[in-house]
Amino acid sequence: MDAPSAAAAPLAPIKREDYRPPDWLVPEVALDFRLDPEETQVTARLTVRRNGAHSHPLRLNGEGLHPSRVLVDGKSLHDAWRMDGADLVIDLPGEDHLIETEVAIAPAANTKLMGLYESNGLLCTQCEAEGFRRITFFPDRPDVLSRYAVRLEADKARFPILLANGDPVDSGDCAGGRHYALWRDPFPKPCYLFALVAGDLVANRDTFTTRSGRDIALGIWVRAEDVSKTHHAMNALKASMAWDERVYGREYDLAIFNIVAVSDFNFGAMENKGLNIFNSRYVLADAETATDADFDAIAGVVAHEYFHNWSGNRVTCRDWFQLSLKEGFTVLRDQQFSADQGSPAVKRIEDVRALRAAQFPEDAGPLAHPIRPESYIEISNFYTATVYNKGAEIIRMLRSILGEEGFRAGTDLYFDRHDGQAATCEDFVRAMEDATGSDLTQFRLWYSQAGTPRVKASLEHDAPGGRARLKLEQFVPPTPGQPDKKPMPIPLRVSLLGEQSGKPMSGEQLIMLDAAKSELLFDGLAETPVLSINRGFSAPIVLETDRGPAELAFLSAHDDDPFARYEAMQQLMLDTLIADVTLGKADHAPVLDAVRNTLTDPALDAAFKAEAVLLPAEALIGDQLSEVDPDKIARARETLRTAIGATMIDAWRDAYSANRANRYEYTPSAKGARRLRTVALGYIAASGAEDAARLAYEQFAGADNMTDRQGALGVLANGDSPEREQALADFYARFAADPLVLDKWFSAQALSTRGDTPAAVARLAQHPDFTLLNPNRMRALVGAFAANQRAFHDLAGGGYRFLADMILAVDPRNPQSAARLVAALGRWRRFEPKRAAAMREQLERIMATPGLSKDVGEQVSKSLG
Repeated sequence: MDAPSAAAAPLAPIKREDYRPPDWLVPEVALDFRLDPEETQVTARLTVRRNGAHSHPLRLNGEGLHPSRVLVDGKSLHDAWRMDGADLVIDLPGEDHLIETEVAIAPAANTKLMGLYESNGLLCTQCEAEGFRRITFFPDRPDVLSRYAVRLEADKARFPILLANGDPVDSGDCAGGRHYALWRDPFPKPCYLFALVAGDLVANRDTFTTRSGRDIALGIWVRAEDVSKTHHAMNALKASMAWDERVYGREYDLAIFNIVAVSDFNFGAMENKGLNIFNSRYVLADAETATDADFDAIAGVVAHEYFHNWSGNRVTCRDWFQLSLKEGFTVLRDQQFSADQGSPAVKRIEDVRALRAAQFPEDAGPLAHPIRPESYIEISNFYTATVYNKGAEIIRMLRSILGEEGFRAGTDLYFDRHDGQAATCEDFVRAMEDATGSDLTQFRLWYSQAGTPRVKASLEHDAPGGRARLKLEQFVPPTPGQPDKKPMPIPLRVSLLGEQSGKPMSGEQLIMLDAAKSELLFDGLAETPVLSINRGFSAPIVLETDRGPAELAFLSAHDDDPFARYEAMQQLMLDTLIADVTLGKADHAPVLDAVRNTLTDPALDAAFKAEAVLLPAEALIGDQLSEVDPDKIARARETLRTAIGATMIDAWRDAYSANRANRYEYTPSAKGARRLRTVALGYIAASGAEDAARLAYEQFAGADNMTDRQGALGVLANGDSPEREQALADFYARFAADPLVLDKWFSAQALSTRGDTPAAVARLAQHPDFTLLNPNRMRALVGAFAANQRAFHDLAGGGYRFLADMILAVDPRNPQSAARLVAALGRWRRFEPKRAAAMREQLERIMATPGLSKDVGEQVSKSLG
């Protein structure tokens, strides 16, 4: 275990404005690993070259390293180098040198899961963002690009498979039962893309033929017992390779592409060149152990990491402030891919729901930052929903503004112009301008301004004149460090529907709101218009309109844009719930009618119905209020949910029965049916039906797939019945030996709406199968509980103390994982006074803890500041 650091003075932030090119470049790197979990010997040979006219020494970053040997051009010159903190500094004359260092590291003791570490018998690496400095001394920054030759040597019986970046060059046996493998990567890359894996693995092998006729050897490496669960990931990989060729013109460049699944991983996956290392959660799947959502996530993550081969690897980021250059762009690409594989409308709903659940609160809280931040203390804290999800929305807006052909021309120019380079967000925008002749000066504000714009829209109808006037107004709220904002360029897809006919009265228009206020006139209207705006969620904004319940219900039934139809239903539900919370009463009839119309509409598919009839989450309801009282929100939501279930009980039973399948299929229609069936079961339970628990347990026990089984378990977990306890016991007995499935067991209980959930979670934290060392298990219990607004914010305050205890327990072992838990406490200002004080108290307790990591320290100090 890495020892906690001693208490230190606050660290100075790293600022984007202070960027300067590297003093020394490293064109070639040769690494030699003598692998062993307890002590791995690493020899690094760096060809270094002075970059420009200066007299600065060579600074090689390190963390927890101690050089056993340093050679300069083959000579041991003890007076030429020194340690400056954790870094190795070497004074060098002239222009070119060969630097050789040797260090010893202990992978088995590395609980941070950064650098080289052991995971369930495997040796593997994670180097993004600054993990390479935990392996060997190196200028650990993304704008130092090098060609790598890597030699791996290990005990052959214990580690029969030796993998690294690039293409295999040689392999063979050594003395003492050891063996070696030599890999070379012909493409220059930053050190954060370095990877190696050693272990007892087998591969699901396949090939992919590129459009130019090259055969690429594919391998997904897992433990022997897991090979049968890799077929979906392999199919997703081949589909993504073909899709990237067809949609973006990008062809894979090496002769081999490998994926490795590991059990312990801080992230979802990593795009290392030619050797993607994955959290096993995003590789392993079959119908018995994985839900439809798991299958979809695997396809999306496999595609995401593959797409990085161009948008992240061949063109990388100059510095970490440009992180969204690769991540935002690649998230958009994986969203497009997933939409093409299934239902575009449902995928868009899912993406926007995720944005609102994670990024909108980030934009409205103390951790708000632009997608291109101006400063940071610990870069791992900026792997955020803003950089990823909002970053994707900003690139999506560019695509809307420029059109599909213009956007493709821009991406082609970007890839051609910056291939083999470390680029910036500005380089990306400039390529878009140069390819299309556009002026995107104002659009650049999306990169520099934090916060979610709020847009007010009102439609005035002049019936005698057959005209309507659309008035628009925008406001970007203040965020930390940015009290005053400029108007943003906001692309809004707009249409008018006839109130009597329900048909479009004019073609859809793309309106660019680029001023604080704007107006648009519509002529030739033969009937009263109803406004459909921000169709397809064309801009990541909070929209405020004067549309009342009748208009929203109308749009939920007639809008020809699927997302706008869904959005109207959600807004109708939100308005009703907010009225209930703030006024103590609300008219439920419009919601009930709208839900009934949607559920019984034969023209709508099951997947869309399932999304549209779901009530907004309690956290999203709270985001609409100036002061959050979780108890009031929970009561209002449960009251409406009960009314929807009870008044439509026959319709829910019909939907439940109609969507039963004879056998499992992973197709869009089958997925939609399973989703609607579980939603219907939930509403049957909400109605108070006496047979709800029996129905749920029968579904649980008779399911031939994890989607139906987990859906039923989730319904039972919220109730109080003998079937609940039986299902939880059955699930544990059946899946206790499968870590990924057991995570679902922990999460089902952590997400329960029962009043005893805080106490149950505290008991589960003492369960023999719970561990803080595995990020998946920690997220399954602690992360899920922190996302459960009703239970986490229990007025007794035990949830806050529990989370703070977990943060402090995880921090010395894995600071990245601990820091990601802080945000749940960080929005304390939004809550009613008693809860706000209790949350702040726990943040202050964390901050006062000696030896706190800079990861957690930065998040807590910003939350308190």
